[in-house]
Amino acid sequence: MTMSLSAELWPDVQPEAARRLMLAGVESFARRGYHATTTRDIAGNAGMSPAALYVHFPSKAALLFAISRSGHEQSLALVRRAAESADTPVESMRSIVERFVAWHARRHTVARVVQYELEALPEQEYEVVADLRREIERIVRDLVAAGVASGDFTVTDPTTAARAVLSLAIDVARWYSERARKSPTDLGAEYAALALRMLGATPD
Repeated sequence: MTMSLSAELWPDVQPEAARRLMLAGVESFARRGYHATTTRDIAGNAGMSPAALYVHFPSKAALLFAISRSGHEQSLALVRRAAESADTPVESMRSIVERFVAWHARRHTVARVVQYELEALPEQEYEVVADLRREIERIVRDLVAAGVASGDFTVTDPTTAARAVLSLAIDVARWYSERARKSPTDLGAEYAALALRMLGATPD
């Protein structure tokens, strides 16, 4: 990842040095795991002195929180836009899965940290992120319920179904890499068809 990517990932974060540290944190956490990463590792990755991190983030946990909160806010905005992009539950669900999967593939390194380092967050920060996750799940659950009511979906438990759909997409970040044979867009389309079949809909 490059520093130009840091501006793309976190356009609202200022100054640029803070974005560099977030990018360095993502790379370090993804490579070593949160607990095995030191503030010296992060600062070194960013080309800064160890003391520089504390100018922008009071702790390693605060840096992880900034990364995780931003990733979940982006995911929530993506899911919300996708849910509102079509007039039927089937097409809205197709849009959600296509975009959610593509995001987790295209941003797989960031997404891996965002999704799989949650337990390292302090309790208060964890609850902030958990609220964002619950809102994402609510949007998908309500859409599944609407599809059941309209006869488009045949599942019996919208909550379980919503979690299954989201878990499919999130898991992409665990295994996807630039060596994958399918592009994020193509993978999103394939996963969308799988998700719709899982919900009892006819993808076509």
